[in-house]
Amino acid sequence: MIVVGFICAGFLAVSGILCLVRVVRGPSMLDRTVATDVFVAATVGAVGVHAAVGRYSSTVSVLLALSLVGFLGSVSIARFAARDGDGRPRRVDDGGKK
Repeated sequence: MIVVGFICAGFLAVSGILCLVRVVRGPSMLDRTVATDVFVAATVGAVGVHAAVGRYSSTVSVLLALSLVGFLGSVSIARFAARDGDGRPRRVDDGGKK
């Protein structure tokens, strides 16, 4: 079980580093948002691996809170990006035109 934990931790560390690179170099706000969301998912996975290897059941609340923060952050950025320059929601049937 410990070997599998180290392998999973290695993969999650590599994905976290790649996400941080995308956050720094991302050409747009949405690229940075997706990278941040994937980084939060990798963090949830790392905490889950740590809980599984150490057989901790008290980290379920931490996993739930991190998942909720990641979801709410993604939804709020998506709602912000879907607005026009004047602050009104963009209509779906107009093809993105003002």
